[in-house]
Amino acid sequence: MTSDEIRPATEADVPGVKSVTDAAYRHYIERIGVVPQPMEADHAANVTAGKVFVTGDPVVGLVVVEEFRDSVMDEVPSHLLLDSIAVHPDAHGTGVGRRLLHFVEARARALGLREVRLYTNALMWENQRIYAKYGYEVVERRVDGPYDRVHYRRRLG
Repeated sequence: MTSDEIRPATEADVPGVKSVTDAAYRHYIERIGVVPQPMEADHAANVTAGKVFVTGDPVVGLVVVEEFRDSVMDEVPSHLLLDSIAVHPDAHGTGVGRRLLHFVEARARALGLREVRLYTNALMWENQRIYAKYGYEVVERRVDGPYDRVHYRRRLG
């Protein structure tokens, strides 16, 4: 695997997925006052379900994505949900996050989806600047339990 390759995660990647996720989100616990949801995810189940894509050996970055329907009545997915993106702090500034975001958009297009959606905690202002830079627009701000979230979308041409 080249250092730039993004591939589906395997069972062997689960410890790396957990490690990178924890490293990427841990510093937010004090700021937001709760453990970020990606740190509490069932990483093994997400890998088994084919939702996790990784880069690096060992893993330095990952995305968790899911085809999403706006309604249970919808027969086909309406968009790709970027549930989580994580880059190990040691890899910040190396382009890993940019490559992962481009991968998510390419994956959505390959699936015939015209939109990527995501959300981030309102207190994770660094993420908000990044998403705006990559063409994501704010859709709404909504409180979901203990999480105050800003929801975004990026329409794909």
